[in-house]
Amino acid sequence: MTTLDDRPVGAPERSIGQLVADATKDVSELVRYEVALAKAEITADVKNGALGGALFAVAGVFGFVAFVFLGVTVAYALVEGAGWPVWLSFLVVAVAMLAVAGALAAVGFGRLKQVRPPERTIRTSKDTVAAIKAAASGKPVAKTIAAGPGATPTTTGATRIGH
Repeated sequence: MTTLDDRPVGAPERSIGQLVADATKDVSELVRYEVALAKAEITADVKNGALGGALFAVAGVFGFVAFVFLGVTVAYALVEGAGWPVWLSFLVVAVAMLAVAGALAAVGFGRLKQVRPPERTIRTSKDTVAAIKAAASGKPVAKTIAAGPGATPTTTGATRIGH
């Protein structure tokens, strides 16, 4: 006959050391299971992402080839329809394509200049490190985070986490 915690009736109760050891083992096992689950999810996502990226690259190649054929078609349309020389038709099409490429590059460069580092993420990461250091040293965590990394808890009167 056993009790709910799977120890025989009349068996001595487990010591605190045994309980801590069991809890440590259970937490370790839980972490292993969580890591295995994360690996399984990430593996599936990576496979889907790789396939999607490959299909996107193939679509890009086909789109580029189609764009080249479109340019040739427009150039020959100018030869046949407007009676222009072949060289002039291809030159006009090439200049038009370069103008479009230049405009798109200018817009893209402007957008790239607007990209900033993830300041909020950097700040919260520093706050997390400060909180871990404070907790390890026994200092009040909330005051240390509000004061910022490297600050002592007495340098600020804040009592809440400031984000």
